[in-house]
Amino acid sequence: MKITHTEIFRFSIPMEPFVIATGTMHFAQNVLIRIHTDSGIHGIGECSAFPMIVGETQETCIAMAKDFAAILKGKNPLEIPERMNDLLGYADHNNTIKSAFDMALFDIAAKDASLPLYKFLGGNKRTIETDMTIGIDTPEGMAKTAMTYKDKGCRILKIKLGKQVHEDIERVKCIREAVGADTILRLDANQGWNFDDALFALGQLEQYNIEFCEQPMRTWYDDKLPELNVNSPIKLMADESCYNHHDARKLINSQSTSYLNIKFSKSGGILEAQKIHEEALQTGVKCMIGSMLESRIALSANLHFALASPNIVFFDLDTALLGHLVDPVIDGLTYNGYFLDVQDTPGIGAEADEFFLEKCESWVV
Repeated sequence: MKITHTEIFRFSIPMEPFVIATGTMHFAQNVLIRIHTDSGIHGIGECSAFPMIVGETQETCIAMAKDFAAILKGKNPLEIPERMNDLLGYADHNNTIKSAFDMALFDIAAKDASLPLYKFLGGNKRTIETDMTIGIDTPEGMAKTAMTYKDKGCRILKIKLGKQVHEDIERVKCIREAVGADTILRLDANQGWNFDDALFALGQLEQYNIEFCEQPMRTWYDDKLPELNVNSPIKLMADESCYNHHDARKLINSQSTSYLNIKFSKSGGILEAQKIHEEALQTGVKCMIGSMLESRIALSANLHFALASPNIVFFDLDTALLGHLVDPVIDGLTYNGYFLDVQDTPGIGAEADEFFLEKCESWVV
């Protein structure tokens, strides 16, 4: 099998403003690719550029996608490690757009095997329940949002923090008082605190029964993570500190964290995500599968990967529910309330809506 050409789409999805500690997103600046082969099989991949986290924009992703597509042309898409090494040999980093190519290659391979991706990866169906994320707002506004989700049946909330520490404490206090004791609360400071603020905040927030706190400090304080981890009454989860399996190994060996957050936009896709999961599995460190602002295409791939990864026990796959004003996807992942499922069709099982794609700027390489 040979790759004949790749379609690249500016896959911009309008959305309600979403605020985290590092910035505000007004639309999901995604890129969609479709890799075509001489066998008639094509693979689909999507990434969501989040420049304040990974340093990539939609423009840089599109520019690199053109180069990557040219590199892969004429090569065998079923040799996934070799193809991803081809991209690494051309450019280090750029993991966000690399994840779209990785995803499309796995889609082709699973379709060629006539298997849904989770079975191709060796997985089985199990119950998957996502949390819902509350963007930064006033304490009262966030409590109101929390109640809206709870009234719709949501049982797990992830609270974005990382601004002024005393206001952050008030945010959590208001949300806990609003939703009561039964709702699971998770925190995500998105690198917003320094060491002293993180230590103070985590001590104050323990009383609100918090499951874990994601990425409390900037990555340049990673040397302080072991000290924070041992002194924090709340379990820590590494997100922006963990891009690849080498990061995972160092975080685990230094006892810097209790949990790891795996995202394709950081790891470069499924291939590296599998290695992160393996590092965690060997030491019993539990993982979460997370996402940026992807549509149900990439979320479907995320869920397939999670179904094949037994050490993933936390699920943050709510982005299609976080204010996307359109759903440009046919088939793929489904939401039954906050419980997720994928179809048993070959590959990822999701496609982009052709009517939506007609409005997107596109290139063929």
